[in-house]
Amino acid sequence: MLTDSEIENLKKYAIKARRNIIKMIHNAKSGHPGGSLSGADILTVLYEKCLNIPSNWDKSSDFDKRDRFILSKGHASPLLYAVLSNHGLIDEKELMTFRKADSKLQGHPSRGYIAGVEATTGSLGQGLSTACGIAIGLKLDKNPANVVVYLGDGELQEGSCWEAFMQGAHRNLNNLIAIIDRNRLQIDGNTEAVMALGNVAEKIRSFGWEAVEINGHDYNEIYEAVENAKKSDKPFAIIANTIKGKGVSFMENQAGWHGKAPNDEQLEQALAELI
Repeated sequence: MLTDSEIENLKKYAIKARRNIIKMIHNAKSGHPGGSLSGADILTVLYEKCLNIPSNWDKSSDFDKRDRFILSKGHASPLLYAVLSNHGLIDEKELMTFRKADSKLQGHPSRGYIAGVEATTGSLGQGLSTACGIAIGLKLDKNPANVVVYLGDGELQEGSCWEAFMQGAHRNLNNLIAIIDRNRLQIDGNTEAVMALGNVAEKIRSFGWEAVEINGHDYNEIYEAVENAKKSDKPFAIIANTIKGKGVSFMENQAGWHGKAPNDEQLEQALAELI
């Protein structure tokens, strides 16, 4: 259980991440705000409380034993960059180069350019397979690190995800944690209208995983789910119910804000709300 003081600090980090997400996308005049804002609480808890990810990256003596984080929904790169900045891995000033020519901060994360980016992602449905491969490699090396992969619920409509769920169970990858951003919206609208996912936790359990459903904006629920996942003897899925566009009133639960930049007036309104 997190203390009240810890929760207040996490809220400050998450607000800072959300403000930077909005500013980055506005400055670039392109990007994906909705699904980036929905995950700010989850990634903040992960990086500040749950995962062993050194803020000095490969300068750490414990570098090889770091936990690995994979952003499967690579279009939410503003979220990852903002949280990496909070964690000390990206200079905050560099965030405003997002999606600019020659910037390291590409529209989808690319491995090898930025400390903290473990895999090049963006082609939906592939991140869980990548995470399985990394988890297998760590087990072969007898490395105690965990692999956490963050997926959008819309990408669960890809068959490759379910092949990876089978692989994770078959190989008993108890060092693998999948977190699903269940905001129920994708670029074409409601996930259940595009291709219904139904009871996601029940489906994943039927593939041999342990699965729990949480409020993806409740810091204690996020923290406890991840800590329990790290102790599980099975691969573990966390279905995090979230609000797309969380924190900005006119973006919340609006599929139209999946991939659209705010104008100047909308930027000011969003920043006024994110305090």
